[in-house]
Amino acid sequence: MKVIFLQDVKGQGKQGEIKEVSEGYARNFLFPRQLAVEANQGTLHQLKEKQASKERRAAQELADAKALAQKIEGREILLKVQVGEGSRLFGAITTKHIADALHQAGYPVDKKKIVLHEPIKSLGYHEVHVKLHPEVGANVRVHVIAEGE
Repeated sequence: MKVIFLQDVKGQGKQGEIKEVSEGYARNFLFPRQLAVEANQGTLHQLKEKQASKERRAAQELADAKALAQKIEGREILLKVQVGEGSRLFGAITTKHIADALHQAGYPVDKKKIVLHEPIKSLGYHEVHVKLHPEVGANVRVHVIAEGE
């Protein structure tokens, strides 16, 4: 019997996969636990629609990420911070600070997408990479200055 898996089943198949299984296994295990449905014309059509919708959504997310990357690529973000003796920062600049500054500039970026290998602890210019999508990234220049300048 051909079935379409609704969820991943260890050793049998992954979600959305069409596979041939024994009729007893399908009727006694997969169907009652709603792990799979029988592969017929209606369910195959629904599966194709779901896959097409998923592909359209992924393409739209990629296009949105590319558009945002073009907007923020090479932009300069100004951050004013308190400094102590010898121009040492009180604390450090983290991804949250950078995300807030980008948001205020009109670029909604999640702090989890900003790649900082270590927090910024000095004044001046710093290059920061923003990973907007697995295939798309952009570099932003962060200018850290002392408050009151």
